[in-house]
Amino acid sequence: MGMFIRIDLNQGAIESAPGIAQKLVEICPVKIFKAAAGATAVAVVEDNVDECTLCDLCMQACPDGVKVVKLYEE
Repeated sequence: MGMFIRIDLNQGAIESAPGIAQKLVEICPVKIFKAAAGATAVAVVEDNVDECTLCDLCMQACPDGVKVVKLYEE
């Protein structure tokens, strides 16, 4: 787990949107996502989580599937 943020995934929302899993893998500038079981799911690369630039590209691409939680605001 990251020290500053946590990435919450709703696999159901990701899997129900055609092509969104691959888009998440491609869109992240710091490679937080990787392909998971099948082509319709993603997993978080925990070693890269604290490299997140908070660009919101993942949340814009799949607002129901990805949430970036800022741990320092909790």
